[in-house]
Parts: sequence; C-alpha cells; structure tokens
Amino acid sequence: MKKRRWNSQKKLEIVMVGLSKTLSISDLCAHYAISQSQYYKWREQLLSRGNRVFDAEPDKRTQQLENKVKELTGLVGQLTVELKKTEDELAWLES
Repeated sequence: MKKRRWNSQKKLEIVMVGLSKTLSISDLCAHYAISQSQYYKWREQLLSRGNRVFDAEPDKRTQQLENKVKELTGLVGQLTVELKKTEDELAWLES
C-alpha cells in the first residue's frame, strides 16, 4: 500500500463511518485503501481519547491560570530589579 498521511478530520470521518455500521469494516477499508489494523488503531485512539472533547472548560481555566502565573512572574522580576536598585542606592548613601 502507498504510504499516505491522513489529517485528523479524515481519520475521524472514516472511524465514524465504521462505527455507524453502514459499511462493513472490510468494505470501508477497501474504499479508503487502508488496512483493517489501521482502522482499528484509529478507532482505539478515538475511543480512548474521546473524553477529552468534554474537558474544554478545565483547559480554558488552565490557560487562564498559566497567563496569571506569567503575569505574576514578570511582576516579581520587576520588583526584584527595583529592590536591588533601592538597596544599591541605600548602600551608596550610607557610604
């Protein structure tokens, strides 16, 4: 078989046709020129990772928290620089 790259949308489409049972798996694989083992691999990937579709909100919250961490890390850096300058100025005044 000629090696091809399938995009995720096409893989999903092929697996969904297989799951709908409108075609036998052998006919489906022949139509798309893929091996049955490839179909079953894609199906297993979909079934094992499909629950992530419903985890959209935690991902959004995670992104918000990561952005806040970046913001606060930048602020800590700025304050550290200002503190160092202030300490240097005080040391210069005391000498």
